[in-house]
Amino acid sequence: MIQLTLEKAQNILVVTHVDPDGDAIGSLTAVGLALRQIKQKVTLVCDDNVPERFRYLPLSEKVRKRPDRLNDHDLLIAVDCGDKFRMGKAFSSLPDPKPFIINIDHHMTNTRFGDINLVDPQATSTAEMLYQLFTDLGIVISQEIALSLLTGLVTDTLGFRTVGVSADTLRIAADLIEAGADLGFVTTYALNLRTMPTLRLWGTGINKMHLENGLLWTSITNQERKAAKFRSNSSVGLVNMLADVDEASMGAVLMELDDGTIKVGLRCRPPFDVSAVAMALGGGGHPLAAGCALTGSLEEAEALLVRLCQDAIIRQSSPVPEIQQGD
Repeated sequence: MIQLTLEKAQNILVVTHVDPDGDAIGSLTAVGLALRQIKQKVTLVCDDNVPERFRYLPLSEKVRKRPDRLNDHDLLIAVDCGDKFRMGKAFSSLPDPKPFIINIDHHMTNTRFGDINLVDPQATSTAEMLYQLFTDLGIVISQEIALSLLTGLVTDTLGFRTVGVSADTLRIAADLIEAGADLGFVTTYALNLRTMPTLRLWGTGINKMHLENGLLWTSITNQERKAAKFRSNSSVGLVNMLADVDEASMGAVLMELDDGTIKVGLRCRPPFDVSAVAMALGGGGHPLAAGCALTGSLEEAEALLVRLCQDAIIRQSSPVPEIQQGD
């Protein structure tokens, strides 16, 4: 079905989510390279600029904020988007009727918004899914495609350290390395390097953190974000650091953006689950990594988030009653 859809398409639009991470940009560029390989006309779009640390990826300089001609596309491929709203204006600006949509994603909270939905919550990343899809479609895993896919794989697994990394994940990584992707390079530039503004922002967040009833959280005002000269809409790993503290069951970072929106990142480790909290607040993600965006004041958002997270910690800490089976 997918192969036939791709063959019939005349002009393909590939979109990833706002505030993109490594899996988003890696998947976006990998799909672009694969479609070029089979001689398809393709446009790559993301609402936000490609983060500086991913500018080494092939086709990253071709990523646009909007397609040039909104009416030209007869197929849209969404990668790493849990719902259609995550595509932002790149999707909402398209006139109705919208193009046929192929939705490729690994988020458990995906809303299956596509006409074709390839959604696998067991996959560690969208890049991992794309490797198998490309193989099934006969796409040659070139050195450039391998670099894009390995970037997605490394960043979404934090260097193969997250729950869900399997033997298949490592086999795929090995195949990508054999195809020419440099694991050391990707790990250094996509995962490890930090800017001075990032460290200044982390310093602010760490100085303001609170630990209460299993939740370790911090909030950062827009004024503090600007004082750090920090431009991203993501805390770039601060929330992971909080969730890794031994005394914490969950970690959370609230960050106020220029438009007043409060960006929330949530992390935890088993047996806890932050996806339910994110979904209750209009967001989504995975059991161990999720997020959302809130409106109103930072103080109101913080109070709401703290209450919901602490309630979830109590609920998820409670032993599940044993169900007695009848004869």
